[in-house]
Amino acid sequence: MASINLIEAFQDFKEAENIDRPTMMKVVEDVFKTLLRKKYTSDDNFDVIVNAEKGDLEIIRRRMIVEDGQVEDPLAQVAYSDAVKIEPDFEVGEELYEEIDLLDFGRRAILAAKQTLASRISDLKKNVLAKKYGDRVGDIISAEVYQVWKKEILLLDEEGNELILPKSEQIPQDYFKKGESIRAVVKKVDMKNNNPVIILSRTSPEFLAKLLEIEVPEIFDGLIVIKKIVRDPGERAKVAVESYDDRIDPVGACVGMKGSRIHGIVRELKNENIDVINWTSNIQLLIQRSLTPAKITSMELDNEGHHANVYLKPDQVSLAIGRRGVNIKLACELTGYELDVYRDNEGEVEEFDIDLEEFSDEIEAWIIDELKRVGCDTGRSVLNLTPEELERRTDLEKETIADVRRILKEEFEKE
Repeated sequence: MASINLIEAFQDFKEAENIDRPTMMKVVEDVFKTLLRKKYTSDDNFDVIVNAEKGDLEIIRRRMIVEDGQVEDPLAQVAYSDAVKIEPDFEVGEELYEEIDLLDFGRRAILAAKQTLASRISDLKKNVLAKKYGDRVGDIISAEVYQVWKKEILLLDEEGNELILPKSEQIPQDYFKKGESIRAVVKKVDMKNNNPVIILSRTSPEFLAKLLEIEVPEIFDGLIVIKKIVRDPGERAKVAVESYDDRIDPVGACVGMKGSRIHGIVRELKNENIDVINWTSNIQLLIQRSLTPAKITSMELDNEGHHANVYLKPDQVSLAIGRRGVNIKLACELTGYELDVYRDNEGEVEEFDIDLEEFSDEIEAWIIDELKRVGCDTGRSVLNLTPEELERRTDLEKETIADVRRILKEEFEKE
């Protein structure tokens, strides 16, 4: 019998491991039963037998042998004289099984069947991929960088499926090279031109939540619950946690001994500062905790307008606001309240300032220590002194002082 070379089509099935054998058999059977209906008007008396290992198939035709001249349905019956030509031992009343030569369908019909089969397999693989990642939205996966473009990165999972990490879902400090393995969370599955597009993210709060779940067994076991996460990717994050077991300190469990648990996450997030705080339904206390590392002295709360005036000592105001206003912005997101920061015991808004520690990524630690030694612990306190005064009071060189003032000025001009 001439057979159709279906090995390539079956190979596609094998590569898509999630397509089970019954589904595969059903698809192949459907394709060739369509072919049979076109040629014989019915597929009732035909069996399609698929050999997935060899990559071929057989079509068997079943007909009842009847006396000559009594054939009423040529599809279901065959005359005795015709049957004995195939096998002399046949008798009336027996069933004749006859193998159909696939070339009888014609080359054009065979080619169409192969194309239909390839199309059905492709659709199945797309559906399997969409379902697989649709069920994994919110889960962390590891994938290998295959191609780096300006607006996105193409990654491949362990099965060779393509995944997309857009620039908008990357931490600003992220830098990846081809062949590198990276971790991200499955954000969503989009359909473009009937093709599933799996979008990953490293900036979503879910990514940080899953990293905490991996590092902190108490979260995985449900003893500690993450109530809310807010992030400014690469800069700072605030995580509010609550314990269902009074014996467990949720903040201590998340941070770990000497920060052992949180350090790995901080490195993964490109040195993003992570503030872990205890969740509380007491909004006043939550606001106080959300402004970590600053310590507030008093507060005026307007629950109806979801607004709060927060008063702090002068040296705490810059900590509360944070560099580029990140700390207070995240505190607002975490609490759901609009927060205004004031200098303690005065009704005037504190002039925006930034703690020198916030510049540790641009100014060396020994320079910050030297400035603090002469009483300059915020950006404005440094700028309020002339270069000559700084040179006279510190052990810093003129060029170093000029560089420090330039960095500070640029930051305040942004604000």
